[in-house]
Amino acid sequence: MAKNRPLPTHLLVVRTSALGDVAMVPHALRALRAAYPALRITVAVPPVCRPFFEGLEVEFLDTDTKGRHHSLLGMWRLAREARRMGIDAVADIHGVMRSEAFRYIMHLHGIPIARIRKEHAEKRQFIRRGGAASAPLRHTVLRYCDVFRRLGFEFDDPTPPVRRERPNPMGEKQGRWIGFAPFSAQIGKAYPIDLAREAVRLLSSRHDRIFIHGGKGIEAEFAAEMERRYPNVTAVHGRLDLAGEMDLIANLDCIVSMDSLVMHLASLVVAPVVSIWGATHPGLGFMGWGCDPQHAIQASMACRPCSTYGAKPCRYGDYRCLRAVSPQMIVEQVGKIVGTGK
Repeated sequence: MAKNRPLPTHLLVVRTSALGDVAMVPHALRALRAAYPALRITVAVPPVCRPFFEGLEVEFLDTDTKGRHHSLLGMWRLAREARRMGIDAVADIHGVMRSEAFRYIMHLHGIPIARIRKEHAEKRQFIRRGGAASAPLRHTVLRYCDVFRRLGFEFDDPTPPVRRERPNPMGEKQGRWIGFAPFSAQIGKAYPIDLAREAVRLLSSRHDRIFIHGGKGIEAEFAAEMERRYPNVTAVHGRLDLAGEMDLIANLDCIVSMDSLVMHLASLVVAPVVSIWGATHPGLGFMGWGCDPQHAIQASMACRPCSTYGAKPCRYGDYRCLRAVSPQMIVEQVGKIVGTGK
């Protein structure tokens, strides 16, 4: 940003997809808001993500990249909607072709822009070195903050949020409640189904109530199967919307999650997390903000990490990095969190 240019008064923050990445945005905005309470902030995110920003006093520019905001014409349409809101600066924290087109259109109208630096080369180098031998990369939340700073804002890095009481959508709580989210959109980050079944068996035998988090399709089928098999297991899908699921997570004693959205939801509501890592690695910058790295479970293997986002096929075909994380390891890590009488 030009040195003598005044600070923006109405900032647009753009992140149009990947719910887990959108769920990390509030942490960065919380720090920005603390330093600039009068700043008007609008977030361009899918409507489903609105619950992530509760309490932040932001406005929304709902995005629909599969509908009216699809293609270059859709980006022209989104830019027109943004200009009508009086946007005077854009922070592109997505950094994809779609947001690049949006940035270019806004730039043509004289609106200052800043974009995220994806650090692809650094991530490839981290993977080549095997993760454990490399220093962790800058966290995604901090890279979001860096984008705001390039527009002239000066503020401290965010601290982890403070846990607050939230309503319990599943009734009165008795005993210990544990969440289990073994799924991910990427196979390199999803816990094998046979091991997930055993993990549920062990968790249900040790704790009072187990909640299976997931989506539709095979995820819903797995959760329904576990619910039929064990009387203290409850499938979350179809019972709660996203806001309700966040409320439930806030009332859990611990939740087990992959490198996925649920880990970031737990981060937002400050719930204890046992995170499981396969093809990806916490050092790539995607650990839930404020989550304790001591409760991350990952196998030490020469072939991992092999992927930034978990989409790369396993070179051996068996995803041995995930199978190396046994159900017993998960149960023991959960016990470390809840075994103090919580």
